Amino acid sequence: MSGFSVLKKIVLQHKYRLALTYTLFSIEMIGLLLRPFFLGKAVDDLLEGSYRGLLYLAISHLAWLIAGTIRHMYDTRTYTSIYTSLVTGMLSKKYQNADVSKLSAHSTLAREFIDFLEFDLNYVVEAAYNLLGSLIMLFIYDKIVVWICLAILVPVLIISYYYGRRMKRLNKMKNDELENQVAIISTRNVKKINQHYANLRKWQIKISDKEAWNFGVMELMVLTVIVVSLLITTNKSWDEGFLAGDIIGIYNYILKFVGGLDTIPYTVQRFSSLKDITRRIEVEGEYFSGGEIK
Repeated sequence: MSGFSVLKKIVLQHKYRLALTYTLFSIEMIGLLLRPFFLGKAVDDLLEGSYRGLLYLAISHLAWLIAGTIRHMYDTRTYTSIYTSLVTGMLSKKYQNADVSKLSAHSTLAREFIDFLEFDLNYVVEAAYNLLGSLIMLFIYDKIVVWICLAILVPVLIISYYYGRRMKRLNKMKNDELENQVAIISTRNVKKINQHYANLRKWQIKISDKEAWNFGVMELMVLTVIVVSLLITTNKSWDEGFLAGDIIGIYNYILKFVGGLDTIPYTVQRFSSLKDITRRIEVEGEYFSGGEIK
């Protein structure tokens, strides 16, 4: 069974709620994306004695604020409803033929699955807006910077691919151990319990070490993008008559792009973990009936 087919099933069953929350989230992201542009225009207009740019900046910020406030209130209602129906349906269907250890582990994993929808997926969507949106805005300012950003994407994607394969294996080993937790504790065998938690510690350390190594490599690439881009745009600004607001916009969009780059390895890791989680809780077909979560 494909973990992503489970995700698709849940999305389809709650499509109207999820459509509303992601529409509000998109308004937020567009507001954040346009903020550096309007900030630059506000600076330029104020230097010329005009308040027009400042007005546009205030309007975009208010739209972001209103959409964000409503979405944060609505999100909790949406995702707690999805989690409750998912986990109660799972436990009621499997209670007679599954051991308590796996049921306990699966209910925990179900919470992680919903956390992915509520938090991680938003993080991924935000990164996509930062990457694509920043490239579009930078294209307006300076095409050379866009090519620098695109060039760095190649090694980032290659590294992320191998990072994802490694993290998939590590997450599987950790979740294999977690599934046996209740059964091992129930034995009250001190040696087995100590070994169990030692194993969990070992896999968590391996995951953390891999994350740290990947973080270091990614930040070196991010530093390269920032330094090269800023050197080019600063030198060109003297020759091509860039306004102060243009420089502010370019610098901010470079930072947004590299922020999106930082998210790529994290996204790969979370999707690897998601596939393993959905395989274990086995929701599709077994816990769904007639388009409703039972």
